[in-house]
Amino acid sequence: MKSQFLLDQNITFLNHGSFGSCPKPVFEEFQRFQRELELDPVEFIVKKQPNYLKTARESLAKFVGCQAGDLFFTSNPTYAINVIMRSIKLNPGDEILATNHEYGAMDRTWNFYCKKSGAKYIRQNISLPIVSKEQVIEEFWKGYNKNTKVIFLNQMSSATALIFPVKEICDRAKELGLITIVDGAHVPGHIDLNISELNPDYYTGTLHKWMLAPKGSSFLYVKPELQNDLEPLVVSWGYESVAPGESQFLDYHELQGTRDVSAFLCTPKVIEFLEKNNWSAVSKECKQIVFNNYQRFCDLLNTKPLSPITEEFLGQMASVPVNTNKPSQLKDVLYSKYKIQVPVMPLNDKIYIRFSINAYNSQEDLDILYRALEEIIKTTDLIQV
Repeated sequence: MKSQFLLDQNITFLNHGSFGSCPKPVFEEFQRFQRELELDPVEFIVKKQPNYLKTARESLAKFVGCQAGDLFFTSNPTYAINVIMRSIKLNPGDEILATNHEYGAMDRTWNFYCKKSGAKYIRQNISLPIVSKEQVIEEFWKGYNKNTKVIFLNQMSSATALIFPVKEICDRAKELGLITIVDGAHVPGHIDLNISELNPDYYTGTLHKWMLAPKGSSFLYVKPELQNDLEPLVVSWGYESVAPGESQFLDYHELQGTRDVSAFLCTPKVIEFLEKNNWSAVSKECKQIVFNNYQRFCDLLNTKPLSPITEEFLGQMASVPVNTNKPSQLKDVLYSKYKIQVPVMPLNDKIYIRFSINAYNSQEDLDILYRALEEIIKTTDLIQV
C-alpha cells in the first residue's frame, strides 16, 4: 500500500505515531473541500459547513461508539484537554491522579492549571517493565487518597507505546465518584475503541494519527450530563447564539468563527478508506511485524522489552530502551546519515527509540534501522551496550 501515500520514498519512515502520512484519496478529499471553500467562502462557511460538520460527526460517532451530539472536533487533544481544564472546578489541595507515562503537553497543561487553582497533579509511578495488567492497576491506585477528585490517564502512552487498562481504572473511578478524563490520542484506528462501553466522563482522540486523517483533526467526547458545564475555550458566535443549533454544547464548541475545518470534513472519506482496505487485517499484520521485532531490537541494544509482547500491551508501535546520553544527536544521525525518521524519546530518566509500523511499512524498513544501529554501536559513542 506504500503507493497510496505521499511519503518521500528516500526516507525510511518509522514515526507514524507522531505525525503519520495521509493516504492520497483522503488528501484529495481534503483539497477538494478547501477548493470548495475558496469558490464561495460565505456560502460554504454560513450554509454548507454546519451540515458538513454534522455529517462528519455522525460518521465519527459511529466509528468510535458514541452519539453524534456528544462530541465535537478539535485541532488536537491538547486543545481538548485545555477545554476541560478551563471548566473543571477544583479547590486548593484537590488532586488529579495521573501516571508518570503521560504526554508532556498534558503534564504541562495540568501543571498550569494547578498553579492557578492550588490543586495538585500527581504523576503516580508505574514501574517498568510491566508484567501484568493487575500490576498497573495496583500501582495506579496507590496514588489515590481522600483528596483525589479527578483521574487523568492516557489509554496508550506516547513515549513508552504501552496500552493501559483504562476500562478497569474508569470502572473503579466511577465507584469512587471521581471525574474520569482519558487521553486516547493514539487509539482511534489503532486499537479497539467503544466510548460508550468505556464510559469515561471525557475522552479525546486524534484522527490525524492512526485514522490517517489530514493534520489537525481530533475530537472531544463529553458525557451528556456534563456538557452544559463545559465552557468554550474560545468565546465566539455560538455563545448566546441568535440562531441556536441542536444543542448549546455544539454551539459553544463548534462555532469558532472563521477557520478551515476541511480536515474535520474528511472524516467520512477517512472511514471509507479504512473500511475499503480492510484495515483490521492491515493493522493485524502491522502489529505482527512489531511483535516479531521488539525482542530483536532489545537484544541488539542490550535492553529489555517494557512489557510482555502481546496485544494486551502493544499495538503498531514499540519503544525500545536505549542507553545513550546523547538522544538528540542519535536522532539527528539516524535522520541525516541514514535517512531514517524515527523518534528518540526521553521519559522520566530513560530514553527510548520508538518505531511505528503502518500500511506503508515492511520488514525491510526495520532491517534498515537495525543495520544503522549496528553501525552506530560499532563506530560511535552514541549508544552504550
